[in-house]
Amino acid sequence: MAEAAERWRQELAAWAIPDEILAAADESPWVLPPALFARRARVAVDAPYGPSYERAWEALQPSGSVLDVGPGAGAASLPLAEHTTHLSGVDTDEHMLQQFAVSAARRGLPCDTFLGRWPDVADRVPVADVVVCHHVFYNVPDLADFATQLTTHARRRVVVEVTAAHPLVRLNTLWRHFHDVERPEGPTAEDALSVLRGAGIQPNAERWHRADNPTYVSFDELVDMTRKRLCLPRSRAGDLESVLRAMGADESHPDIGSSGRDLVTAWWPGAELCMP
Repeated sequence: MAEAAERWRQELAAWAIPDEILAAADESPWVLPPALFARRARVAVDAPYGPSYERAWEALQPSGSVLDVGPGAGAASLPLAEHTTHLSGVDTDEHMLQQFAVSAARRGLPCDTFLGRWPDVADRVPVADVVVCHHVFYNVPDLADFATQLTTHARRRVVVEVTAAHPLVRLNTLWRHFHDVERPEGPTAEDALSVLRGAGIQPNAERWHRADNPTYVSFDELVDMTRKRLCLPRSRAGDLESVLRAMGADESHPDIGSSGRDLVTAWWPGAELCMP
């Protein structure tokens, strides 16, 4: 199903921000603050739950090694520490990798980190019993190759978590309001599963809803991060705040929709279990 892979690539490319808007931006709209990743990891470690955690946990019986591709601060892998014998992480952000390694060390976990883009650095990364990859797929144009390399690096299982819809869809109304720009609606998790099947992977999938703490800890943080995402100057923060309040966000509810909470967990056997 090469058509699915090409459609995925084209739909991701459509998320490019118009050059004139990007050139006028004070700050990059693509960079999330490290503190956000650290908070996600703390929440996941303190109260791990959900199919993604459960599918990885059951594959670590008995205990084994874990590879986390795109770990951020470790929200996907650190909750598995009790049954992890060795942890590896691959990321393009050196600062996040350092934070990931420090968090692993605090839990007494041997940890290796690899700076670079997956699967470009895959040949330098050791095989693990379980491979986890959370919230990375929507950044990957060549998804089939990416996922195939996840499989070849897993002995027992690959566990992937993605939002059901593209995580930036909930900002489409704001792009229309502030820039008069129509943003894409796809691709979706269903499109990702189609690409996997076309690559010869037969994933199991479970759809679920995360009902935990809001993404942002304050309304001010929501305003600031949304402003950056929309390439708005600081002088427009007041305008954005008014629009966000009209959408139902406020100090008691610093969120603007559920597209980041409707999730899909996909899992499939690693290369060793796929061998006849």
